[in-house]
Amino acid sequence: MKPLAFIRRALIGLLGTAVGMAALLVTAHADEVQDAALVPARGSIVIHDVETTRRDFCREDADGRMWFELPGGGRFELVTSVEDPSIVNKGDGTFHAFDAAEVRAAIAAVRFPVNDLRVEIFILPMPRRGALESAAAPGLILLSPGVRSLPIDQQHAEVVHELGHVVQYALLPDIDREGWDTYRRLRGIEDEQTYWSGAAHANRPHEIFAEDFRALFGDARANYSGTIENAHLSHPTQVAELDDFMLSLAGGTRSIALHAYPNPSRGAVTFGRSGAAPSMLDLFDAQGRRVATLEPGAGAAGTPWSWDGRDATGRRVQPGILFARARDPQSRTIRVTLLP
Repeated sequence: MKPLAFIRRALIGLLGTAVGMAALLVTAHADEVQDAALVPARGSIVIHDVETTRRDFCREDADGRMWFELPGGGRFELVTSVEDPSIVNKGDGTFHAFDAAEVRAAIAAVRFPVNDLRVEIFILPMPRRGALESAAAPGLILLSPGVRSLPIDQQHAEVVHELGHVVQYALLPDIDREGWDTYRRLRGIEDEQTYWSGAAHANRPHEIFAEDFRALFGDARANYSGTIENAHLSHPTQVAELDDFMLSLAGGTRSIALHAYPNPSRGAVTFGRSGAAPSMLDLFDAQGRRVATLEPGAGAAGTPWSWDGRDATGRRVQPGILFARARDPQSRTIRVTLLP
């Protein structure tokens, strides 16, 4: 590990001159700004919708350049047109911002104790020059628009990924050598020549953590692809004790493992787990739509659920990726693959 290098390089690369402002944002509260568009999402997480961001935090200078200005410091020039040379893909000719309602829904569905985090989320009307993508820092998420209307699944995935960065900054800072050693071991990324802050994007430990957070604690929409960015790593749901380690960072309760057999399957699947009271179990497709709801078997150990491979209307479910989760706070979502 390269102590402090991760956070220093990440903040410089993602947020440029705003490195020093993150601590100021952490002290902000929703009740300090009287505005109906400033919507508390969960706990101390506050969302500034696109209209509020444009009205209260964007300024045009004498030269006609548009700037996004953070409270307490931090200033970024915005790209005001898709015709700007920095925008390679012109899309449909305009910028499309995130939907505050979907941002709120994505965060509300996260199965991780984030209520003690203080985070400000700004939905940008235009991307930042030199940093077109969404970004995160301690206590801060900047959501960058697309050049086409953003699918709901993509919005959920991006929001939860960036929230994963905020969680990491707060609960697993780079100075926590022991914590990072444990995480690297669990994740199989102990080789610091391959996995470090200056590596290819998919090999950066911060990005791997954020993807793990999305895959383990995001809703089905946030995991619509069924994959993570680094395809060479095991999917987080297949890594023993990874979710328990991440929950332990926030003092969360131990999750309860859910198993599926056979998996992959060409038809029927049996789900089981131990150490939890019986509950309903839901199956979702990659678009976040509920496919089926199963009742637990009666009188058998391990609260098993049996599924015949059909949806609620009795039609056989098409091959692809499904997600299964029991209806209780400790439930761990698992991925199920249906083969042709």
